[in-house]
Amino acid sequence: MPEALVCGAGVAGCASAYWLRRNGYDVTVVERANGLRSGGQAIDIRGVALEVIERMGLGEQVRAARTRMRGMSMLDASGNEVFHSEERTYSSGRLDSADIEILRDDLVELLHNAADVEYRFGDEITALDAESGRVEFAKAEPHRFDLIVGADGAHSAVRRLAFGPEDRYRRYLGQYLAIFPAANTVGLEDWQIWFQGEGVGGAVYPVPGNEEIRVTLGFGEPEYREIRDVAEQKKLVAERLREVGGPVPDLVKAMADAETFFFDAMLQIHLDRWTTGRVALVGDAGYCASVLSGQGTSLALVGAYLLAESGEDYETRMRPFVELNQALATENPAGPASEESVERAKNAISLTR
Repeated sequence: MPEALVCGAGVAGCASAYWLRRNGYDVTVVERANGLRSGGQAIDIRGVALEVIERMGLGEQVRAARTRMRGMSMLDASGNEVFHSEERTYSSGRLDSADIEILRDDLVELLHNAADVEYRFGDEITALDAESGRVEFAKAEPHRFDLIVGADGAHSAVRRLAFGPEDRYRRYLGQYLAIFPAANTVGLEDWQIWFQGEGVGGAVYPVPGNEEIRVTLGFGEPEYREIRDVAEQKKLVAERLREVGGPVPDLVKAMADAETFFFDAMLQIHLDRWTTGRVALVGDAGYCASVLSGQGTSLALVGAYLLAESGEDYETRMRPFVELNQALATENPAGPASEESVERAKNAISLTR
């Protein structure tokens, strides 16, 4: 039985593990974290990606775990409501759509449980040879694999080792984003609040059951820079949003105590190819479209399926889908893309040849 190594236990990694196992591989997933990563925002499964979920037999479970928003409000920098909608939200689009919004950690857990493979947490790759498939790890002994899948995000170690440094492929979109969970002290019940000021913005919404909220705080920044220290990241977010009113001051205070905290630049990854030797890239590692597209999860799910099912045709079939969805993220940086563009992008591929 051929052996596959999947690097990363997120959406792209767990989905790749599932489909590769279905296609006859003995699969090992290596993840640097000590377990599945918690937290993260609400993500969307749209268009053709819904078919992937159905083919995995997870449709009913995913729909049961979906968010149940009634609508949204938009606030200005002073906390005054500018408008509200009971027909759509910025995060998920039309509420009567067949598309599914679900918390990232809920989806990852479902995908993880579906993939009957070996998960190796608390380890990471340190070197690889793309031609021979030999991989070295921080803890485990070196091993040769028939396929190595980089599903380890926009800052992929697999991509760096097999294709070269990130700055060759990174396109910065001029914004930074912080995401963290907090207690629902604002009393939201299946309702989102969005806010926007000069160069800043964000959202807050409850998880199913309304006991917890997920907070997104963002700001514009002209130059890309790496900020690795979490305390420095939180300090920068607080400074940039200090003039915003409404619920934001309390959210910034809650951020200080958040143990689960995500902070990163909004960026895209552009490569001329996603495979070299025995290495293939899936999801954000190969073609990050950024959170602004609303299609990162769908790209990961479809890419994982096509890599396992299409083999050498993976890149040819996936490329048009990626290009349309990366364009979607830059159509309207100040807000959601048009419904026409979203519909075209999310269905720009067929799972059948």
